[in-house]
Formats: sequence, C-alpha cells, structure tokens
Amino acid sequence: MNKALTAAAIAAMAALTGVAVAGCSVSAPAPAESVQPAASPEKAPDATASSPTASGGTASQGAKPTGTREACELFNKLVADYAAVAATDATGYEDVYLKAQDAKDSVSGDLQGLFASLGLLAIDHSSAAESGGKPAQESQDAVRDAVFANSAACTAEGVTLRL
Repeated sequence: MNKALTAAAIAAMAALTGVAVAGCSVSAPAPAESVQPAASPEKAPDATASSPTASGGTASQGAKPTGTREACELFNKLVADYAAVAATDATGYEDVYLKAQDAKDSVSGDLQGLFASLGLLAIDHSSAAESGGKPAQESQDAVRDAVFANSAACTAEGVTLRL
C-alpha cells in the first residue's frame, strides 16, 4: 500500500510541477500587466478600500501575507531539512513531503511549483530509502527546474534559492 500511495503521490506531484513550471513565464506576468491597465484609476481605490474589510474573513486574502520573500526563505529551510535527513530514513523524507505540501497550499502562482517539486523529491526519496536507493533523476530535475523558474522572483526579494 505504501508503494501505491507513493506512486500516486509522485504522479500527482509530477503533473502539478509540470503545470506550474510550464506556466511560469506565461500565466503570472501577463494577467498582472493586463489587469492593471484595464482597470480604471477610479476602480483601483474602490478595490483597496474594500480589501481591509474583506481581508479579515477571506481565506484567499489570508494566504497573501505569505509573500514571495517568506516563501523563498521557507523553501530554503525545507531544502536544508531535506538534506539533513539520513539516507535510509523514509519517515524523515515523508515529514519533509508533508511540510512541502502545507507550504504549497499557503502560496499561490509559480511559487507553488517550488514546494510541489520538493514534495515530489521527498516522497520519491522516501520510497527509495526503504531499499537503500536514491530518488529518480526526474525528481531532482523537477526541483532544479522550479528553482530556476523562481530564482528571479526570489532574488528580487533578496533571497537566493538553494539546491
């Protein structure tokens, strides 16, 4: 059952990571630029005036304070946690996987790919740790690709992503 769960998690994470990495340059910058010019200057103050009252009770507003800087710093911490796990400690890798899943749910946009790919690597390594093996190269490549895709945003916030 553990192998089936691991395989399902790997497949789901690979699909999510592929979508997040593939959409990095297409979906995130374009909507932000096209929304602001389309909105009239009169509508922008109305939106900001209503957001303080809505921010207290809206879940999506609550997720936004986890900004880019905090997400990048958390990713670096989770990478350090991952590196500190003993090679045969499947449970340790599963803990990193769970933390990466929680982090992925607290961010939006391209930053989700960072945590999705790290979760994929951690669960893959958890499965391989039981037999003394290493994670698949594809899992390692997914993390590398996500780091490259998000490096500019994190660097702009003063955080250098670590592998």
